[in-house]
Amino acid sequence: MGEWDLLGRLLDKVQSHSTVVGKVWLTVLFVFRILVLSTAADRVWGDEQSDFVCNTRQPGCENVCYDKAFPISHIRFWALQIISVASPTLVYLGHVLHVIHAEKKMRERMKRQSQVAMDDQSAVFLLQRTSKVPKYSSSSGKISLRGQLLRSYVFHLLAKALVEVGFVAGQYLLYGFTLQSRYTCSRFPCPHQVDCFLSRPTEKTIFIWFMLAVACASLLLTLVELLYLCVRALKECVSRRKDYTVTPVTPTSLEKKAFQNRDQRIQNWVNLELELQGRKLGANGGVAGGGQVTSGVSGVNEGTKSVMSEDNNMEEVQI
Repeated sequence: MGEWDLLGRLLDKVQSHSTVVGKVWLTVLFVFRILVLSTAADRVWGDEQSDFVCNTRQPGCENVCYDKAFPISHIRFWALQIISVASPTLVYLGHVLHVIHAEKKMRERMKRQSQVAMDDQSAVFLLQRTSKVPKYSSSSGKISLRGQLLRSYVFHLLAKALVEVGFVAGQYLLYGFTLQSRYTCSRFPCPHQVDCFLSRPTEKTIFIWFMLAVACASLLLTLVELLYLCVRALKECVSRRKDYTVTPVTPTSLEKKAFQNRDQRIQNWVNLELELQGRKLGANGGVAGGGQVTSGVSGVNEGTKSVMSEDNNMEEVQI
């Protein structure tokens, strides 16, 4: 178990920068893959080559038959699978640590600049407008999955899924998912077709199926996490769209009708005032009528202004 301590410590740091499903995936990796591989499976396959017996005494025949039956040991194959599946997670961890370190230096630089420009208000305002602000991590080291960090997280999930599928397919192509008690071999230097026998094939088959089930569970958790991130991003997009209001540049049809009604009201008011003033002019005479025309025009203008002000007030109330 000691050789897995370094990988365990590195993956333990990823838990604080992962989603809930990602933490479950790491638990499955630790308990059902690393722990089982280092404690139980190694003992089951410890006598793999020594107890591979063939019914011949020809020197070298058992070695070449074993090499053909098992191109790579199951234990080494699973160890390589665990390391390969964990590698995208370690790359994501390196990206997260780089972002945290860069934004920590950014905070320190902003703190120094604010102390220098503390007495100058214009310099403080210019500093706030021009300087970059940390947007992925907090002062305590916690990160928020968005932007380039979210893309990095999604890419590492896709890489994990592809690696997992590749190793499951590779295991099937190399030696299948079951072990038979007898293996027939006819490779050189065997003098003829010989039969070779495995030790504890049923027990080893159970372990193969167990590791296959754990690999499928890890793949399913990875796909569930991808679906979870897609649903969360969709909900955030919908919520932002609801909060975003659009002000149209061109007036709507209702606003156009309101403008036309206002113009008609103004024109009717002007016609009514002119008609009343004309009646007064006809009754009072020419000279006096000239003064009334002037006052009538001013009255029309004042009436027009009052109508326009009333319409503006009505529009403000409607808005």
